[in-house]
Amino acid sequence: MSAEEILFDVEERMEKALAKLKHDLAGIRTGRANPGLVDSLRVEVYGSPTPIKTIAAVGAPEATQIVIRPFDPGTLKDIEKAVQASGLGLNPQNDGRLIRINIPPLSTEVRRKLVARIKELSEETKVSIRNVRRDGNKSLDQEQKDKNLTEDDRDKAKDEIQELTKKFESQATTAAADKEKEVMDD
Repeated sequence: MSAEEILFDVEERMEKALAKLKHDLAGIRTGRANPGLVDSLRVEVYGSPTPIKTIAAVGAPEATQIVIRPFDPGTLKDIEKAVQASGLGLNPQNDGRLIRINIPPLSTEVRRKLVARIKELSEETKVSIRNVRRDGNKSLDQEQKDKNLTEDDRDKAKDEIQELTKKFESQATTAAADKEKEVMDD
């Protein structure tokens, strides 16, 4: 592999790590209703766990309420069970056509736990980014050993990988800080 291919691969994998963090942060509860809160739920329906997004429309018509409209009314009870079993501490209300979930305000203790979880996710992402850096550097060393790269090219590529690492770690830190602020301010 050329140095450019290695750099492209490293950047792509770092972007994926950051995208996963952003997806995980979207599922963390704030005081406001957010459809992302239930997006990751899987509902046992038709004999297999199915993502809620594929069997229902999820929306937040008010700041304190999430509404789930199943495409098939027969799945209402299954969706209700999945929300109750999710561990999100939400109480779904089934009116026969749709499910309403009122989002209660967060206590200070719950907010602290959520912030701790956000920090945990951020650190996992940074570790993942550093692992990608390590893999990229190993690939560069191997290419140089195999005489496919000069030492100067390898060192230049390693510097670029380090810059990418700093950039993505800083983006992860920013995303986590924004979410923490959102959790604590509501």
